[in-house]
Amino acid sequence: MTRPLVSVLIPCFNAERYIGETIDSVLGQTWPEIEIVIVNDGSTDRSSHEIGRFAARPNLMVLDRPNKGAAASRNEALRHSRGEFIQYLDADDLLSPEKIELQVRRIENQRYSIASAEWGRFYTMPDEAEFQAEEVWRDLAPLDWLALSRRDGLGMMFPALWLVPRSVVVAAGPWAEDLSLTDDMEFFTRVLLSSERVLFSAGARCYYRSGVRGSLSGRKTPAAWDSQFRAIDLCERSVLAREDSDRMRRGFALSWQHLAHACHPYHRELAKNALMRARALHAVHVDPGGGPAFRCVARLFGWRLARRLQVASGRP
Repeated sequence: MTRPLVSVLIPCFNAERYIGETIDSVLGQTWPEIEIVIVNDGSTDRSSHEIGRFAARPNLMVLDRPNKGAAASRNEALRHSRGEFIQYLDADDLLSPEKIELQVRRIENQRYSIASAEWGRFYTMPDEAEFQAEEVWRDLAPLDWLALSRRDGLGMMFPALWLVPRSVVVAAGPWAEDLSLTDDMEFFTRVLLSSERVLFSAGARCYYRSGVRGSLSGRKTPAAWDSQFRAIDLCERSVLAREDSDRMRRGFALSWQHLAHACHPYHRELAKNALMRARALHAVHVDPGGGPAFRCVARLFGWRLARRLQVASGRP
């Protein structure tokens, strides 16, 4: 019986410290039918050298090109891939050896379902990762998954979580190349809405690396905040077009408030607009997080001053 091919698509920009470990985690998969497509997106460090150590592998393709961003790199990788199933993977994240096989087994006969996985965060070594069960760690209808994931306004939708049939990827459409930060949330929201069911793969694990200096997710620039704003806006429009309900409005209202808290005082006008969007959706309210000093200042003088002092002290 022919086993379906899985394409693992990896955008790489200046990831010399991590890309070798990421490739090793793919080559160590128990599922035998895998191809790896890496787009070296204009790296200026030794990423090319690290990738070159694997050049003899027949199942690895490397595309070198000028820097165009992670979303464009993922679209390029998909165009050069052949697999029936697609695994997107960032250049610094890792997969457990059984991850892809367990997910293929769950969806190989349900080609309009997508597979989710367990995930844990780590900073230095993957064995530090703690896997804490979430409400979405079960089989769910796509809208139920989206509602539960955003129940507190946050949720996790990074690329390594998913294994997706090519047909669903095509139906969802390409990555939005005009987005930078939070483009994965926007893309996988469309993927979920293009699928029939989310099937959870118990034991399939992926490792999310945090604390990477200079990472895209850590940027505090106007362009980064604008990208987050537009990504939430696109997700809200897509989801509410399918289900305009109290649970969805509540989740997005919390998302807008979290964005406002995070981007103040870096981008005050955007923070103001985010709060307006939240109030237009739902009456739910969430206070920004912080330690005892932050909470004291916020209680006496308001959270905006507390945030300014927090940022001035070196806290992001």
